[in-house]
Amino acid sequence: MISSNAKTIQKSFTEQAKNFETDSMNFTKQEYLNHIVSCVNPQKSDTVLEVAAGTCICGRSLAPFVKSVTCLDMTTAMLAVGKKKAGKQGLENMDFVQGDAGELPFSDNSFNIVISRLAFHHFANPKRCFSEMARVLQTGGRLVIIDMEAAEETLRNTEDEIENLRDPSHMRNLNEEEFTEMFLENRLPIMTIDHTELPVSLSAWLALTNTPAKLSADISKRLTDEINGHGLTGFKPYQQNGEIYFNQRWIMIIGEKNNNGN
Repeated sequence: MISSNAKTIQKSFTEQAKNFETDSMNFTKQEYLNHIVSCVNPQKSDTVLEVAAGTCICGRSLAPFVKSVTCLDMTTAMLAVGKKKAGKQGLENMDFVQGDAGELPFSDNSFNIVISRLAFHHFANPKRCFSEMARVLQTGGRLVIIDMEAAEETLRNTEDEIENLRDPSHMRNLNEEEFTEMFLENRLPIMTIDHTELPVSLSAWLALTNTPAKLSADISKRLTDEINGHGLTGFKPYQQNGEIYFNQRWIMIIGEKNNNGN
């Protein structure tokens, strides 16, 4: 596999698969999924690839509006959950493929829409994965990236350190400039840049990855210290109903592959 942290990713998301779409998290909030679908503007003739799809949350949201959806992920447990949920939803136009985002097993110009959600911060080589997504995109097609956005520069390393303590498969959050640079390097004119913030419960966030108690306590202490005015983490935590929360910053960028693209 191309990804140098492939085994770490597979271990982490095999553990997360069962509870990945739990109601205690906002990662699958229907309102935001509807917003993604609206921005992507799918057509009945579209063929969709979701890269590092996990349980194929975006793909399942797009499936009713397109010709077909292919979900690619390297973790079979996540794909199995997605396939089961697709069956329960009566979605019959979906395929599930195990594979590596850095070496997509598809021909050039295979899909009208290529989308990836909450994955780039796990990639050891995000530029390689992006170029692969651009390669399999047809001329006139849309490439969609949705991911967490990095904290301000002075706190990026601290934020990534805490993210990695919680989930060892986390590599690095990218900022808007780094994302847009990949679109420009692959000659994909940007159509949309969208920012949003989603509230996340610290306890639910730590439980999702089954973070060991000692590490959970360390992370909780650092966020509590920030709330009490001691140190900064990049998470900007706050208390709500007796619990610690923070807002994840998400960015969505949509670009179009024109005749000058790869």
